[in-house]
This record gives sequence, structure tokens and C-alpha cells, in this order.
Amino acid sequence: MHILIAPDSFKESMTAMQAAEAIEQGWRDVTGDTTTFHKIPMADGGEGTTQSLHDALSGEWRTITVQDPLGRSISATYSLANQGQTAIIEMAAASGLDLVTPEERNPLVTSTYGTGQMLLDALEQGVSHIILGIGGSATNDGGAGLLQAIGVQFLDDVGQSIPRGGQGLAQLAHIDVSQLDPRFHHIQLEVACDVDNPLLGPNGATAIYSQQKGADEKEQVILEHALTRFHTVIEQDLKRRVADIPGAGAAGGLGAGLLACLPVELKRGIDIVLSVTHFDHHVQQADLVITGEGAIDGQTVYGKTPVGVAKAAKKHGKPVIAVAGTLGAGYEAVEGHGIDAVYSLSPGPMSLAQALKEGPVHLRQWAYHMAKFYQLIKEKG
Repeated sequence: MHILIAPDSFKESMTAMQAAEAIEQGWRDVTGDTTTFHKIPMADGGEGTTQSLHDALSGEWRTITVQDPLGRSISATYSLANQGQTAIIEMAAASGLDLVTPEERNPLVTSTYGTGQMLLDALEQGVSHIILGIGGSATNDGGAGLLQAIGVQFLDDVGQSIPRGGQGLAQLAHIDVSQLDPRFHHIQLEVACDVDNPLLGPNGATAIYSQQKGADEKEQVILEHALTRFHTVIEQDLKRRVADIPGAGAAGGLGAGLLACLPVELKRGIDIVLSVTHFDHHVQQADLVITGEGAIDGQTVYGKTPVGVAKAAKKHGKPVIAVAGTLGAGYEAVEGHGIDAVYSLSPGPMSLAQALKEGPVHLRQWAYHMAKFYQLIKEKG
């Protein structure tokens, strides 16, 4: 029997590779060497994408000094894989919400500049391919900071650079891309996006996400006005209409800024990961596919890892089972999207802290019992 194990991370408990290893160990405890395994750590573009792809592609870590959302110097790490040709970067490493305390969160002034510095460093390493995950931002600046770092000029009506941060976009009069680093026209830049919000309006970047980044109601009005001005100037100077493209509102409008100024395509993170890891090739050899992540619920069908894996496996008629730390409301919906059976790994009532700490043990135990069940079915069949 050949099993393909392709889970996402179990947040705060296991990386995707650690989860895959726990599943293999538990199953092997029953079947020994009579079963072969292939492990592909997965991700959907959100937190943990760099770690998963780093593990899957045997990358090397690179740590550099960049500016955090408030302009302070910090260390940020990304992965170089494929013999140094592919850089795997998460914007959260430089511009993430976790880098500012709740008291410091202020999308009027936070910037994506540090993420642009990471992109530039990757170019200096000679990469030909960049995968950029844009989840978990502390910003609402339309990606202006990132673009400023790589040479795009955002100017006010007297030709001066506008201030960094979301509020600064209200002063925007012109966008000048003539100084954009030309190397961006000669590499493949894939942007992993796990949301499909537009830039503006009731489902846009400001309305949906800015409150968690620190904006009150008054500040949300300021930010919406600023992003509206941003898009007006994009249309005026770059002749692009990007506000309604799905994902334009991702990461505080970073999706829109990237679409306006760079040769990129926003893609579902799971689709990028499936492609880069050659999942389609490996799944053809499998008799069973096991996937999972920390929580599975009714929202999992909207581009999350377990369903992405299941749909790819079902193209080849493979059975798929999924396991999660918790099963939330509406989890049954995944069974209509390629997953044949879904399980919780929790053995019983316990605190969240205990569940996270003991996650690897519980996952190994779950795999052990699942292997015993499969062994019984095979014997009876």
C-alpha cells in the first residue's frame, strides 16, 4: 500500500511536516515496512506557507534585516529552494500583525515597506521565481510601502513622496513606475492569496479587515477614502482597473497594488503549493491520500488545504480522508468536495493548551487506529 500524506500545519501545535511525520509514524506502528509513504507538507497561502514549502522543497533559510510595519529594524527570514532559484516569502515575516502589539496597531501608519526589502534581497540572490504569501498583514496601505521599496514612486501634488501608511494614500496625486527595479520584468512572481475580497466597499480591505489591525470607525472612513484615492490614481496614471479583481483587497489592498504595478497573478495559495510540489505526479502512485489541518469547518471548502488536496486527488480517483484538531460548525460540507471521511484527532475533553501540546501524540494515535481499521477491512475483504 502506498499512502500520500499531505496535511497543512496544525496551528500552534505542529508544522505541516511534523503532522505528516506523526501520521506516518502512527500508521507504520501497525503496518511496518509493508506500507510506503510519501509526505508533502501543504499550505494555502496563509501563515505557515513558507515553512511548508521550505520543508517540501528542502530549502535553505536566509535571514536579513528589514523594517517592520512601524519602520523599526527587525530580522526576517525566508526560504531559498530549487538550487537557489525559488524564493518563498511570507509578507507576515516583515509586515505581519504579530510584529506589532495590540497597543501599537494603527493601519493609518503601518507599512509594507519591509516586504519590499525582502523581495529585493531575493533578487540579489539571483532567483528566477518568487512565491509571495500575503496573509496576516498589519497594514492597509495598498502595498504602497512594498512598491516604494522596489522603486515605484508615490507622489503628492507638489512631487514629494507621500508618507508611509494607509492614511498617506489620501495625499497621492501621481504614481511613477519608471524607476521600478527592471529585474521584476524578468522573473516569475506568484502571489499566494487566500481571500477574494475586492479593494473597496462593504466587502473590501478596510471594511472587513482594518478593525483587527487597530482601526476604529472614524479611522476606517479615512482608510476607505485613502484607498479610493489610490485606485483613482492607478486608473489615471497606470490605466488599470484592479479594484474588483478577486483578491485585490487582500493584505490591506496589497493585492491591488501588486496587480497595478507588477506582472503578477493572484492565485489561491493551495493551487500554487500543489503545482510547486508536483502533487499531481505523486498522487498518481497513491492508494490513499491523508490530509488535514488544525480546524475543519464549513469555511474549509473555500480554498483551504484539505479540500484543495482532495479535489486534486479526486482527478485521479483516489480516496481521501482528513483529520483535524477540531471539527467546527458545518464541517460536513467537505464531504461534498472530495473528502470521503473526516475525523477529529481529539481523544476526549481537555484544555486547549493541553490539546496543542499533545497534538503530535494524538495525531500519531489517530493514525495508529486508522491503520488498524484499514488492516481489518483488508483482512475481511
